[in-house]
Amino acid sequence: MMTDEKYNFVKMYERSFRENWDEPAVTDYGTNVTLTYGQLAINIEKLHILFKECGVKKNDKIAVMGKNNSNWVAVYLAAVTYGAIIVPILQDFRANDAIHIINHSESKLLFISDINWEGIELDQIPKVKATVSLNDWHPITLALDPKKINYEAIGTMFKEKHPEGYWAKDVHFDERANSEIGSINYTSGTTGFSKGVIMPLNGLAGNVRYGLESGIAHKGARFVTFLPLAHAYGCAFDFLSCLAAGGHTWLVGRTPSPKILLNAFAEVKPTVILSVPLILEKIYKKMIVPQIQKPPVSWVLKVPFLDEVVCSKIREQLVQAFGGEFSQMIIGGAPLNPEVEAFLHRIKFPVSVGYGMTECAPLICYTPISEGPKIYSCGRPLPGIMEVKILDPNEEGIGEVVVRGENTMTGYYKNPQATKEAFTKDGWLRTGDLGQLDEDGFLFIKGRCKTMLLGPSGQNIYPEEIEAKINNMPYVLESLVLQQEDTRLVALICPDYNEVDADGLTREQLDEQMEDARKQVNSELAAYEQISIVKLYPHEFEKTPKKSIKRFLYTNMV
Repeated sequence: MMTDEKYNFVKMYERSFRENWDEPAVTDYGTNVTLTYGQLAINIEKLHILFKECGVKKNDKIAVMGKNNSNWVAVYLAAVTYGAIIVPILQDFRANDAIHIINHSESKLLFISDINWEGIELDQIPKVKATVSLNDWHPITLALDPKKINYEAIGTMFKEKHPEGYWAKDVHFDERANSEIGSINYTSGTTGFSKGVIMPLNGLAGNVRYGLESGIAHKGARFVTFLPLAHAYGCAFDFLSCLAAGGHTWLVGRTPSPKILLNAFAEVKPTVILSVPLILEKIYKKMIVPQIQKPPVSWVLKVPFLDEVVCSKIREQLVQAFGGEFSQMIIGGAPLNPEVEAFLHRIKFPVSVGYGMTECAPLICYTPISEGPKIYSCGRPLPGIMEVKILDPNEEGIGEVVVRGENTMTGYYKNPQATKEAFTKDGWLRTGDLGQLDEDGFLFIKGRCKTMLLGPSGQNIYPEEIEAKINNMPYVLESLVLQQEDTRLVALICPDYNEVDADGLTREQLDEQMEDARKQVNSELAAYEQISIVKLYPHEFEKTPKKSIKRFLYTNMV
């Protein structure tokens, strides 16, 4: 447990607001509305008054659900600096899931976007005392006196409490030990119903500490925040680390299509970029693949020395597309396609891959570009913060990845059985991932324990590795490798219909292309990994907010 005052979670933000009072803190991208640290601190103080009027006490839960915006940021920081426990809810959750989380967490207040509120009825969340709009702070529902709980009334109380104004010297948050609970973050998961991760402030502080010490976040840093803040990855670095350092984050509330993001990168020119693989892979496929497949370029790439000139030009084009001023791009949330990673490594594009999970808020491993990350690895354990070992490794050194350290959760909320199953008897957290550590301490992830398949003679088959090869084939958008009862492997493929339509393929021709893809992939696989059947799926697979396919939904489709 970190007891150093420097890394007390609440005090980090108290210091940052005081030291960066007039500096820009958050911008709602597309609105040109920017809040300074001082203006954000004032909003937090007003929310503290609101919490008190609503009878919120220490360790009460406050839920927040909506798109990325400055009001979401204010609610989160107001809750943890007040002494409450924040319950972030992913805006993409269905109404029934959101209702369950609100009730299961026993949240007393709910801050929610107007569009998310449309699917919820007041009588479905009986313990909530007040519901407030994240769009404009208007009270949506009240179990209290509406004359007291509205924007104008809170503004009047704020002026009465601070008749001389509210300034940097007035920012003072109550003491909270890092051992106290900071958040309950419900996992989206790819294997079933979500669980509430109890995260002490220490786990949040451990991630922020690494963000500061590694230089990912620093005073004056610029972030384009398009990962959902309710997810641990975007929350820890785009938001918490950035604001603890005195940086400026642009909050993208719209669906992060490549077009929207490239426009944002060009405008903001971020100093570091955090992304999930799907975003980078889409941009690679649309921007780079068409170039390197053209005969002159594809030929030159095979010629020593000449290929360096082409690679340099492609790298510069890609760097400029992302704003031209970032030191590194950090990929997390899911594995990066090996072919994409290999090409980016070849052209010396500054990208590195990290590893984490919601239960670690989220970071476990990462190696910055400056320290020379290894291709296909997800870095080393965070020095002085996290430890990693391989449980029951096989002859290849592959086994379940288990971790411990500052960032780990204390358990699952109101779920002692799941908590017990999550930890080994000697206190290591089970990740559910298969991996191996090399002699230099770099971690290589091989797949999920629950998704690993057994070949006809008991061989280990990692479907994610096969899917990565399939996804590189023409006319393939994404794929899932599943296993029939007779152990034969089936590839469920969602075609890239834009590419199919652009080339005018008939259904028969598409089937032929998929069969060619099957044969090509099989030529690169061992006998026990061969794909026996290809089945087409009509639309994209359902995914978690970090863009991992919810595999459990499709296991019975073969």
